[in-house]
Amino acid sequence: MTQENKEVTVEKNETEVTNRVETMIAGRVFKPNTDIIESDGELRLYMDMPGVRKEDVDVKLEKNNLTVNGKLHINNYADYQSLFSEYNLGSFSRSFEISNEIEQSKIAAKMEDGVLMLTLPKIPEKEPERIEIS
Repeated sequence: MTQENKEVTVEKNETEVTNRVETMIAGRVFKPNTDIIESDGELRLYMDMPGVRKEDVDVKLEKNNLTVNGKLHINNYADYQSLFSEYNLGSFSRSFEISNEIEQSKIAAKMEDGVLMLTLPKIPEKEPERIEIS
């Protein structure tokens, strides 16, 4: 019986945030993978944060800037040796500029199974008003 040498190719993960001057988090900070979908009435953002508890996620809205920060506690993996990893360990951060078409007071967040879902309801379009001429 002979052993075969297998070559494993791993693509470089480009999700590390490197130019975030305003971030005040020690250590490496990563951008969570995010899907954004749209319907007539809302936008939804789905952010992958595997292993992050909802208590460790902070969502803030300030001056049309929606920021999501999360922390995966590395000490949960202290007794293990990593053989292969596609997930990033450490802090997550992602920011989005929110348009005036979003009803900001009704933005909702829900965390389930390592996925953060943000619901951003759109402001309903006003019907044109007829102005009476006197």
